[in-house]
Amino acid sequence: MSILDRMSEIEDLFSIFDDPKDKLAQLMDIAKEFDGIPTSEKTEESKVTGCASQAWIIGKKIKDIYVFNCDSDALIVKGLLSLLCKIFSGHNAKEINSVDYSKILEMVGLLESISVQRTNGFANAVDKIHKIAV
Repeated sequence: MSILDRMSEIEDLFSIFDDPKDKLAQLMDIAKEFDGIPTSEKTEESKVTGCASQAWIIGKKIKDIYVFNCDSDALIVKGLLSLLCKIFSGHNAKEINSVDYSKILEMVGLLESISVQRTNGFANAVDKIHKIAV
């Protein structure tokens, strides 16, 4: 499945909600389903800078494909990061680096609904993924 297909699936999931609060509730549900990462991997190197909450992203390259995992101490942030892991895992560097963070927020209908600080943290998380996928 391509990144665009995966993004389309997520867009469909969030399109059933008109109220941004319902979209945030969906994000928190996604976060609760995501295991996160072990404490031992919550290092300065894996930390997402510029995020209001504590947030971490790790990535592994298996042949030409990357697999990502993430965690946060805040459910909304963990939900946002979980979306990134779902979108980017299983793809190569070229595909991963072709996606801009604002497209993802726009697709789920949260571009105007989350704080500037969360938007900046989300952008930094996507940037971190782009730097892992070289």
